[in-house]
Amino acid sequence: METKQGTSLYYAVKEKLLEFIKSGKYKIGDQLPTESELCQTYDVSRTTIRLALQQLELEGHIQRVQGKGTFVSKPKIRESITRNIRTFVEQMKDLGISSQSKVLELVVVPADETLADTLNIEEKDPVIKLVRVRYADAEPLQYVTSYLPWRVAPGLINDDCTGSLFDLLRSKHGVVISRSLESIEPVLIDEAVSKLLEVPAGSPAFSLESLTYNEKDQPIEYSYGLVRGDRFKFTMERFEK
Repeated sequence: METKQGTSLYYAVKEKLLEFIKSGKYKIGDQLPTESELCQTYDVSRTTIRLALQQLELEGHIQRVQGKGTFVSKPKIRESITRNIRTFVEQMKDLGISSQSKVLELVVVPADETLADTLNIEEKDPVIKLVRVRYADAEPLQYVTSYLPWRVAPGLINDDCTGSLFDLLRSKHGVVISRSLESIEPVLIDEAVSKLLEVPAGSPAFSLESLTYNEKDQPIEYSYGLVRGDRFKFTMERFEK
């Protein structure tokens, strides 16, 4: 296989396969040729093919299923990082994707030392714990646990929390949301969460941690979530000063 000067073999193979995926020669759900067949097609070693496939998998274009083969994945959902607070429901709606949440747990628990410090409340103060799996077009994408001081929305424990939590806080409980501090880190999904998100344990994911404040600059919600790395990508637009 000929390559441009300075281009590695695995990268050239990866780009050729990606071209076939984007052109529709390999459609979503299609099984790619085996490693042996790809070796013969491109006249390269198995190591080269594996590196190319690994890169395509990391970028979310393919999924390798042990014992079954390699398949073309759905395009990743692109989530923009902006200065504005955008709910999951709003983001999916903008992309033309239907969304919903399944509530796994909605209880009142006493705040431990760490949670009390984070939410600026007293230790053992009542806190609402909300655990959800979020879906896009019926596919599980996020596993999220939220903690709110009970005083912020006492009636939340009896509410329908399958929609947007922030919209519910605004419309029913009169909460004015002012700002949010968020962080994103790459992680691997553990076995318990992998079952909920329907991916193999050890799959790549993003951990999303956020602390949201009201107009009085009081913490009103702390959340920690895991987002499937094979289905999401985060983008940021920057401008010159």
